[in-house]
Amino acid sequence: MKLNNTWKTFILAMVVSLTMITNCNSKKQNLENLSGVYSDPKPYSYGKAFGHRKFSFENQKWTLDFTLSLYPAGNIPVFTFRTYGKFKVINESTIVSNAWNAIFYEEKKFLTLKTEDKNLIQAFRFADCKLTLNEEKDISESGCSAWLPVSVCNEDHDLLMLTSEGGLHFGERPFDNNMCTSEKRPKTLTPPVFKSEGNI
Repeated sequence: MKLNNTWKTFILAMVVSLTMITNCNSKKQNLENLSGVYSDPKPYSYGKAFGHRKFSFENQKWTLDFTLSLYPAGNIPVFTFRTYGKFKVINESTIVSNAWNAIFYEEKKFLTLKTEDKNLIQAFRFADCKLTLNEEKDISESGCSAWLPVSVCNEDHDLLMLTSEGGLHFGERPFDNNMCTSEKRPKTLTPPVFKSEGNI
């Protein structure tokens, strides 16, 4: 039986649509099934300082270890921040090409002071947080500086993009650190983190 041009066009459109849906689902599943440790090859520019991120993924759970330093080499750290929880990939971003909207839930938040410089402590608004040098403190209930208590903000509405080279991009955080609602989701991406050797 011969198909007329209308049916041929319809079938071709259906094949293209199914292919796009399959590719879309595959990308989402790749992000949902992230595992292992991804980290910055070197500290990246974060305002006038430099940040280093280490993300650990397993069974749709995540942990972030973040260190802020004053110099590109990562020396002279100011603080480290740690948080963990579950994460969910929602849908493809309509703002950032090839990126996906995601929510990272924060069950706990921890902060460690790494400097004795009173000017830095004042500048980062750590003075009222009752922090002890090099001792991690659970700030989940109290919050501290730009980190709100878990009861007020336990969600990071972020972006995710996995590249063909294995790089994993997140959204560029705002200076007020507020990504607590979908309206606060970033519109640009950070440099990628990469999977550590031995975590393939």
